[in-house]
Amino acid sequence: MSQAAPKAKAPKAEAKKPVPAAAASTPSLKHEAHGFRRKMVGKVIKDKMNKTVVVECVSASRDALYGKYVRSRTRYKAHDETNQYKVGDQVEIQEHRPISRDKRFIVVRLVKKFVEE
Repeated sequence: MSQAAPKAKAPKAEAKKPVPAAAASTPSLKHEAHGFRRKMVGKVIKDKMNKTVVVECVSASRDALYGKYVRSRTRYKAHDETNQYKVGDQVEIQEHRPISRDKRFIVVRLVKKFVEE
């Protein structure tokens, strides 16, 4: 009788094993893109460096006391592998692992080409 009891429990344990394996694979699908990475749109203001552009992103925030909108600008160095973006182009940049001491962004796409009139 003692031998029959473990045999009856074994199929139940096997039936439970696939459930945690399926649950473990589901969260990995959420983290395929290395988590959350900021995306910003800005204007290229310098392109003199090799494979690097300086992008200026302008943001507007509301002043807490007066309610007035205050513009602030931040400049980011972004990686441009093919040196294709020129001064005046509007580009989208995205956070990336550190590429050099100052570069933590890459240029994802061209939003609008600069047209000189």
